[in-house]
Amino acid sequence: MDFSAVSILCVGDVMLDRFLYGSMERISPEAPVPVLLLDKRREMAGGAGNVASNVTALGGRAILVGLVGNDEAGGLLRSALAARPNVVDATVSTTSRPTICKTRFIAAHQQVVRTDEESRLPLQASEAADLCAALEARIEGVQAVVVSDYGKGVCSPQVLETVFRAAKARNIPVFVDPKSPDYRLYCGATCITPNARELAEASGLPVETEAMVEAAARKVMADAEADAILATRSEKGMMLVQRNGAVVSIPTRAREVFDVSGAGDTVIATMALAVGSGLSFEQAMRVANAAAGVVVGKLGTATADIQEVLHELDEQSGPDEAPHLLPLAAARAQVQRWQARGLKVGFTNGCFDILHPGHVSLLAEARAACDRLVVALNTDASISRLKGPERPVNTLDSRARVMAAVRYVDAVVAFEEDTPLETIKALMPDVLIKGADYKPEDVVGVDVVTAAGGRLVLADLAQGHSTTSTIGRIRGA
Repeated sequence: MDFSAVSILCVGDVMLDRFLYGSMERISPEAPVPVLLLDKRREMAGGAGNVASNVTALGGRAILVGLVGNDEAGGLLRSALAARPNVVDATVSTTSRPTICKTRFIAAHQQVVRTDEESRLPLQASEAADLCAALEARIEGVQAVVVSDYGKGVCSPQVLETVFRAAKARNIPVFVDPKSPDYRLYCGATCITPNARELAEASGLPVETEAMVEAAARKVMADAEADAILATRSEKGMMLVQRNGAVVSIPTRAREVFDVSGAGDTVIATMALAVGSGLSFEQAMRVANAAAGVVVGKLGTATADIQEVLHELDEQSGPDEAPHLLPLAAARAQVQRWQARGLKVGFTNGCFDILHPGHVSLLAEARAACDRLVVALNTDASISRLKGPERPVNTLDSRARVMAAVRYVDAVVAFEEDTPLETIKALMPDVLIKGADYKPEDVVGVDVVTAAGGRLVLADLAQGHSTTSTIGRIRGA
């Protein structure tokens, strides 16, 4: 999963997130409130700025458009943006309002109080004109746009109209994190990402069950003429409702939650990156769910890097979620995720028509030689060409289901050709495993694997077992 070629235009309310850390040791004699002894402070970009930070943490490039005041907080915000690699600061300076600043006081890993500094002045005509000019100048060449509406003024009808018009002219998807309950303001959005409370408020409908969420999502989707609604439901996970696709719901993984600050920013940043890179909405949702799972386990406005997300995806994958037979592209992506974590991936192949103790012995030795094992199965047509028209005894689907259930096996793929050479080239495993009845020079793909720094393992075979002899005994019975 590589987002390095993806650029996201992030538009919306930019703010400075300030965190003041300390300890509470006594109650003030002036009032019945605790006294916080400060010992550390931290400042970072918040709001749409945190969306940009999430984009770059995941490996993408972010262009940030919003309003920043000419004040101390604005200077700190610009310094925070300058310190983030791959963030392009395209924010607009304003003298009409201060920089939005949220200050959180933290003691014992818990937020004690928050103070907000902001102006409720409506967006001025000069500010809107400057924002629209910045959008027009920066939208060319991006793969997706994120509108981060915190209800602080930037996402005015004029600015939103400019975003949707410019994006539509270039066929660029637009993802909206909504604040207004009137989704007609977001008309032209590709995907809107409300939480359950926002969805209920916008639709005027209950959202307790999945059926209710779907009904509410379809109502607001029609209002916005959107392609999809991604509803985040806290501990209930996420639900994707598409205009022309399946409704998909996925749970969260049970975990200790430290802070949900910025989790919505993480979700929308990940969705935009994933769809911008070519993934489907459903695939993007699964990646976004994993990213959100990472950040809620951190204190404060946090981001998730790509390795943390890949690890979380692995942790979330269970027997019910992992298909028994992976398409080659999915297997390649899985192998790359494992290798990115420093795991050695092994590869072996065969017909495995009737699984017997000899096969199990081979698989056990293969798994001992690596951290993750991929087994490639000949398709039914491939076996018939190799073994004759009466083979295989079991179909590919049956063989794959049995193979995926073997505890030594981490992934199963299939190949149509007579040899697995093209599959090996696609997956590029670290270890190639075959039975000891092969000579090294006769192992298909050994030159490809060793040239890339991998190695060959010839596993000992349990004697007295073969599929052919098993079939012979069955026929003679």
